[in-house]
Amino acid sequence: MRRLLALGSLTLALLAVLSSPARAQDGDAPVVASDLFRIQQLGDVAVSPDGRYAVYTVRQAYREGDAAGEKDARYGYRTHLWLVATDGTDAPRPLTRGPQSASAPAWHPGGDRIAFVRSVAAPGEPVASAKAQVFVLPLEGGEAWQLTRAKQGAGAPKFSPDGKRLLFASTLTEADVRAADSTATPGWASERPGGSRPGALRPGGLRPDRGLRPDPDGSLAEVRAWLDASAATGNPRVLDRLNAQDETDLQPNLSFRHLYVVDVPGGDGDGPRDARPVTRGFRGVGGGEWMPDGRRVVVSMAPDDVHPDRAETSALYRVDVETGRADELLGLPGRTAGAPAVSARGDRLAFLTSDAADGYAQSELALVALTAAGEAAGPARIVTARFDRSAGAPRFSRDGRYLYFTAPTDGGVPLYRAAVADGDTTITDTSGVARITPIERGVGSFDVNPSGNAVVAVVTEWANPYELYRINPNTGQSARTSEHNAAWIRTKRLSKMEPFALARPERVGGAPMTVGAWMMKPAAFERGKKYPLLLQIHGGPAAMWGPGEASMWHEFQFFAARGWGVVLSNPRGSGGYGYDFQRANYQNWGAGPSSDVLAAATHAAREAWVDTSRQVVTGGSYAGYLTAWIVAHDHRFKAAAAQRGVYDLATFFGEGNAWRLVPEDFGGFPWQDSLVVSLGDTLSVRALLARESPLTYVQNIRTPLFIKHGDADRRTGFVQSEMLYRSLKVLGRDVELARYPGAGHELSRSGEPKQRLDRLLRIYEFLARYVE
Repeated sequence: MRRLLALGSLTLALLAVLSSPARAQDGDAPVVASDLFRIQQLGDVAVSPDGRYAVYTVRQAYREGDAAGEKDARYGYRTHLWLVATDGTDAPRPLTRGPQSASAPAWHPGGDRIAFVRSVAAPGEPVASAKAQVFVLPLEGGEAWQLTRAKQGAGAPKFSPDGKRLLFASTLTEADVRAADSTATPGWASERPGGSRPGALRPGGLRPDRGLRPDPDGSLAEVRAWLDASAATGNPRVLDRLNAQDETDLQPNLSFRHLYVVDVPGGDGDGPRDARPVTRGFRGVGGGEWMPDGRRVVVSMAPDDVHPDRAETSALYRVDVETGRADELLGLPGRTAGAPAVSARGDRLAFLTSDAADGYAQSELALVALTAAGEAAGPARIVTARFDRSAGAPRFSRDGRYLYFTAPTDGGVPLYRAAVADGDTTITDTSGVARITPIERGVGSFDVNPSGNAVVAVVTEWANPYELYRINPNTGQSARTSEHNAAWIRTKRLSKMEPFALARPERVGGAPMTVGAWMMKPAAFERGKKYPLLLQIHGGPAAMWGPGEASMWHEFQFFAARGWGVVLSNPRGSGGYGYDFQRANYQNWGAGPSSDVLAAATHAAREAWVDTSRQVVTGGSYAGYLTAWIVAHDHRFKAAAAQRGVYDLATFFGEGNAWRLVPEDFGGFPWQDSLVVSLGDTLSVRALLARESPLTYVQNIRTPLFIKHGDADRRTGFVQSEMLYRSLKVLGRDVELARYPGAGHELSRSGEPKQRLDRLLRIYEFLARYVE
């Protein structure tokens, strides 16, 4: 492997640059819209078994062809694997190149090979039918070779502890499950009317005679067979599910994630191999972690007698790889259990859990001891019981003394460490958790060096959206080990995120409410000049913004480069500030959160450089909702842009796949007349939903409004935008609607790059009509 990296040695001067902390940029070039194609997104970090190297992914949007005229322009994303020495002595270098992407890297225990995922078409099949398959790349030379040929594709590869087998996941439809095992029957009842008994087939619902001839003019049984055959083609799509929408389309049929294992040959392999199922049937699994004995894996599963659409709880199971037998390892009544992580010695199991009945519940980190037989040695304990943040991505240290995890906190995503070894007293704060990295940074994908003296992580900060760092978990000191974005950012003039806090009149959890916020001056700020101010609002509503959040880095810097000030905040309901703060928007989506973000705008507008006659506002998803709410109740803004929002909550309940926000955040359903008390009013749930819907106040909207939605956005539902647009047109108000073909809810973050570019420029152009 040293041969592979020999050409990447860094000079001492470069090492000094990489090790220095983030500093103000000294370039003069403004951030422009097309810098979207220069940003490299880092992720999927994995440290080698000996700790000397780390492999990670780099994803970048591309634009090729006639970019100016757009006639023959081609857009897309490519993801590739990179390798870096963890001690910083060698520069990162790419392991894969070219038009084919590579992702999900996993080290072989021997440290000489890496498995990864790449899409490939089966022999004789068109490229459009390509499925993700697992490839193996030898690090000492040679080409990557294909290991799997899974019909439904393969992902999440993990080598067994001895390296002789590889575990991977594949998603099967109901028809796939039935084809794999004709005797398989679900333990839960079909929800098709007239077929509500366990084991009933879908989409037909009732189990037909396999030898029956479909006939539209035949007997009732033959007509049913004909209708089943018709529905199986997707024309029509017959819905009887509770969760009948996925992210971009209707979803008539269930799907199930299952695990498979394939033997790993030595050398360069002998071609793709068939795999054996580890799990099967009408019960999907989450996770999939090898136990040290290499004979069993740990997964999470929902109850087998509850329809998957209605399952709210889950438990941990250990599954025998050879027989497929699944034994419950740990169940927590009324809770979820997932993301299992097994210690190197196999004596401890960490996982994430939350209260299934509480829509505001935070994800907690739990731990259970295991016996030599792999059974729970006692009850699980919540490691983060006194840590009032939502934990994620648990990783054991090699010696099992610590659990590392991340948690959104006050605008950043720090790395934390909890001591879990018996008798360890190195962690002394009251929560039992120690913060390793600064709050103002965001830690993304990370892995722990086996030596325990380093963590390799993707880090976000105000001056750089993605870079790789080496972090000392004992001291918190860090050194940057990549320049994927730092090199071109040095040519740019950036605007720094300046924090401020707002004391609010309300209390949460018995304490005064404080809202965190940030302000960004125009990048080319000149004292004495006046500038427009853009209020940016985040969605969720439980999302969180700040200097440690990467998705908005480019958009914020773009507007600052155009000569606008930017203000953002985390109003009540945001994540990262504790349970009580997050739940403070219960039955109060509009008035309370809008008062918080408007307070941030008011604070920023007091700056001498702000032209208060040129203020504009935008936000997406829940923030699209809040943007529409604000312009219906406040008229300070010259223009607004509401993106992919929810404007009528009763309609959203049926239209969006995020419909559970209605009962969770408002305490009931649109048809209920039962009384609730909210903000001092006693009213029915139906009336509450109307009170909290921006569409109720549409006649008050006089601010020019740009509305944006994706044609295939099933998370919030695209009819929401049509209702708001039509209402404003009937009222004769200034309104414009842009709809993006094929686009889902994630357009601004991971959508088609051409549409992402258009979205940003269209929002800017509309708002600029009124402030430039």
